[in-house]
Amino acid sequence: MGIKIPLVVTIFMAMVAGFISERVLSRLEEAQTRHVTDLTAVYLDGLALALADPVLHDDPWEVFDVLDRSRQPAVGLRPLQTVVANPDGVVIAALDPRAVPSRMKLPPALVETKTGATVEMRDEDGQAVTRRNLSSGGKLIGSVYTVFDITSLLAERRAVLATLIATNIVLTLVLGLAAWLTVRRMMKPVQVLARHLRTELETGVAPIPDRVVSEARGEFKTLFAAFNHMAAAVQEREALLSRVAQEERLASLGRLASGMAHEINNPLGGILTALDTLREHGGRPDVRDRTIALIERGLNGIRDVVRTALAVHRPDPGSHSLRPIDLDDLELLIAPEIRRKRLHLCWNNETRDEMAVCATPVRQVVLNLLLNACHASPPGGDVAFRASAEGPHLVLQVEDSGPGLPEPGRLVLEHGGAGAHPSNGALGLWVTRRLLDEVKGRVSVTQREPFGTSVVIRIPVAGKRMLADVA
Repeated sequence: MGIKIPLVVTIFMAMVAGFISERVLSRLEEAQTRHVTDLTAVYLDGLALALADPVLHDDPWEVFDVLDRSRQPAVGLRPLQTVVANPDGVVIAALDPRAVPSRMKLPPALVETKTGATVEMRDEDGQAVTRRNLSSGGKLIGSVYTVFDITSLLAERRAVLATLIATNIVLTLVLGLAAWLTVRRMMKPVQVLARHLRTELETGVAPIPDRVVSEARGEFKTLFAAFNHMAAAVQEREALLSRVAQEERLASLGRLASGMAHEINNPLGGILTALDTLREHGGRPDVRDRTIALIERGLNGIRDVVRTALAVHRPDPGSHSLRPIDLDDLELLIAPEIRRKRLHLCWNNETRDEMAVCATPVRQVVLNLLLNACHASPPGGDVAFRASAEGPHLVLQVEDSGPGLPEPGRLVLEHGGAGAHPSNGALGLWVTRRLLDEVKGRVSVTQREPFGTSVVIRIPVAGKRMLADVA
């Protein structure tokens, strides 16, 4: 903007200067033409009076004598050639007899000269040509053709043109520079605002320094203050959203707490019973082996539950690529909720290789959707999960048999909250949307017939790394 506006001003000034120059030169040319016409009229009036009698008697010597006396520029114009001819176009005498001999036909250049009060300006030759008819007693007796030198007038016209061009160039440059300096000063607050907006896109919103705000004037000072107020609100909102996301993570962990307690309590009860058995009958090898195996299975079960919970809910700064087992672990986590509501779970993980997708946000997204599906489905309903690799995308699908996802929740999942605020029951879905943004995932939500919801997620994969089968 700081360049475009001065450039437009400069172009406009050049157009105006060109128009003014053209009008000045046109008026100058008209003035010079009128001046030459007036001077030649005075010159030819006197010459016509002197030539009337010699032309009537067809006396070339007397005509030449009159023409010779007219050599001096009596009226400010220097005649280059004067020719007197009879009505038949035959030369009686000429100012320069060697160029136009007597008793010869008029040169074509003079024959084409129009008669009248106007002067024919021939700028390319630096000449002005005029013609005056001679009459006596109302009868045409001849014509006078005169060629004047107008090089001085053309030189004056060129000097005016050069002066106009030089003046216009200087004025255009000066005004263009003044416009650039003015616009630059006016645009400086806008540039400050644009710089902070670019910074917001790259590294996050940052307020304009108080020193810059205090130096601003008028509307820009108000604008800067409003921007800082908005920046503070955005920073506060980002901090609040970060806390909300963490609280939602902890809330989802709390929802699993009772189920995990049950999963851990059952193996612990078995382990304690096995220890009592080992204490009383440990001397028998068969009893000891079976008891130790039971204790080992119970401890492994507890280890799997704890490991899966930590993998999903504890931040992992060095998160690895997604493996099939990272998704299969989630089946173990939602198993208590599935049993509590007597749901039917259809689990289909078709991924076989490690995929270049950050595992932590993907696991959290799938767990949130599965918990929402369990919550939406009625007792005895169906919940389904499917994962597959389709070209350069990881495709995840979660289905339930509930009444359907409300419109605000669908908008949150598909558009990141357009049309719905992350309150009013859509908080978990909003956090899921934020996690999907981290992995550039796209979501489509459709209603199943006769009831239920299907959520399909497509996550781009940077590449696949083939590993040995870990199943």
